[in-house]
Amino acid sequence: MAARAEFGSWLDSRLDALQVDRDVYGTYICSLLEEEESEAERLEVLRATLSAVLEEDTIEDVCQQILNQWADCSARAKAASSQAEDEVQAIASLIEKQAQIVVKQKEVPELDKKRKEALLAQYANVTDEEDEGEEEEELGAVGIPSEKSLFKNTNVEDVLNRRRQQREQAKEDSHKKKEQDKMQREKDKLSKQERKEKEKKRTQKGERKR
Repeated sequence: MAARAEFGSWLDSRLDALQVDRDVYGTYICSLLEEEESEAERLEVLRATLSAVLEEDTIEDVCQQILNQWADCSARAKAASSQAEDEVQAIASLIEKQAQIVVKQKEVPELDKKRKEALLAQYANVTDEEDEGEEEEELGAVGIPSEKSLFKNTNVEDVLNRRRQQREQAKEDSHKKKEQDKMQREKDKLSKQERKEKEKKRTQKGERKR
């Protein structure tokens, strides 16, 4: 997200330098770059879009600058996304391991219970102090899970749920943005076509007067 925001900021500055309306063309160009898959397709739509506002001898350089900046920002965004996925995977793996530990701690084999009972019966004449020491060792072997470890499990699950909700919200926002950009693109096309028609009529009137 940070890399895409960086590209948007760069594009706004570049459009300002070219004296092109950033509010109209900034978002429009970003949506075009996101929709097209190949660099050739992006170059084609950029030429068509900027031809209405730039001189022909500058269009090629400006388009190439935009494509290069877009490629750099996309690479950084992809790297950041991969890192985030690795973090989520690591958290999920940690949750799974903790769950396995809790289950193992709760599972006390019946055979072990019987062996311990037999040992206690065999050595019933041990002192009270020795009995207490054995009981502490048994509890340590069983490893009853503490409330703190279960609380940590709940916290990790909450983090994963929040991240999942954030990704779903981002997808929904992206879809809405593409729809808005598509409508703006259609308006721009109609506006450009109307300007061409007016220019054509004006040229025809001039020729008739001659």
